[in-house]
Amino acid sequence: MKKATHQQTKQHNRDLVLRTIFVNDSISRAEVARVTNLTRTTVSDVVSGLLNEGLVEEVGRGESIGGKTPILLSIVADSRYLIGLNLAQDKFIGAVVNLRGEIKEIVEAPVHDDNGEKALEIVYQLLDQLIRKKLKPIVGIGVGAPGLINTREGIVVNAVNLAWQDLPLGQLLQKKYKLPVSVLNDSQATAIGEYVYGGGHTPDENLIVVNVKHGIGAGILIGGQLFQGDGGGAGEIGHVVVQENGELCRCGKRGCLETVSSARAVVQQMKMDSLEDVLASFQSGNGKAKDVVDRAGHYLGTSLANLIGILNIQKIVLTGDMTRFGDDWLSAVSTSMQTGALSRMAENTRLETGKLDYRACILGASASLLLDDYSLLFTEEN
Repeated sequence: MKKATHQQTKQHNRDLVLRTIFVNDSISRAEVARVTNLTRTTVSDVVSGLLNEGLVEEVGRGESIGGKTPILLSIVADSRYLIGLNLAQDKFIGAVVNLRGEIKEIVEAPVHDDNGEKALEIVYQLLDQLIRKKLKPIVGIGVGAPGLINTREGIVVNAVNLAWQDLPLGQLLQKKYKLPVSVLNDSQATAIGEYVYGGGHTPDENLIVVNVKHGIGAGILIGGQLFQGDGGGAGEIGHVVVQENGELCRCGKRGCLETVSSARAVVQQMKMDSLEDVLASFQSGNGKAKDVVDRAGHYLGTSLANLIGILNIQKIVLTGDMTRFGDDWLSAVSTSMQTGALSRMAENTRLETGKLDYRACILGASASLLLDDYSLLFTEEN
């Protein structure tokens, strides 16, 4: 193993201090040193650089525990901005987000068909609108896209509903807008959004976020880091077969989880026009609607039981359109999950619904730019 250079050590320390300040509303230099195990001198030097960059500010004094009262530090939320895109099923949503995950500007556009060129043009239109806003500087673009994504190279390998195949989206956006770009699966982006901004999640914990919309996907965080697997597709549970000889899935197989548990499947099984129609029927006490929703929850719970057996992650968050069916749906998912998994493992697993709706994908896509490296926040390398 090669020894880190002075510059690499300096950047590591900088990022460690900045991350520590990020995850706290306010914190003193001494507390930063304690949390990071860095010397107070090192922390003081790093903080001076962050103050000069305008990324951090002093926000008052904390309580004294003997000696001087400590000066508290906090992130300057509006010192930099990121763009996040949620390329959802029927509309694309884009937003300018500050460093505290506050959405400052938002635009959206409907997507009516599976014309890939039109879809890409809509992405450009949204970004053009957002970049023209007065919020500066914008330092990066994060995209949450449906389908199989090669995040390392920013390639949409296959997004059926958008008719995108092997689309080098990251490269196209970097070339056009001259900004760092991150492209990841929308469920993975949603997982990051819930983890960073959903509240109640501790740094470095394990978390599975399952996004149940027209499609179904999971984002997996291990030790606070997104786990994508060797090929980048970890969490593609929607296209795992749960019913032999079941309904034909849009991926070409039969009986995928998506064909029984997704919002699209529920609408099709009810022979209705929209999920709103199904929800109204369900809330009015329609027996068929209850059966269809329970069945959807049952198969999803079975898939979660498999995830528990494989990963033994004890916190699972459910997001997406199907959460609108509330406690009845959640109960069906939970019962099936508890039945399908080893009892001692399942009983220690918490199942809850997400806090951020469509915003989770936007916030997660933008936050993904900062997960491993804060360099894009700096005007020059320190």
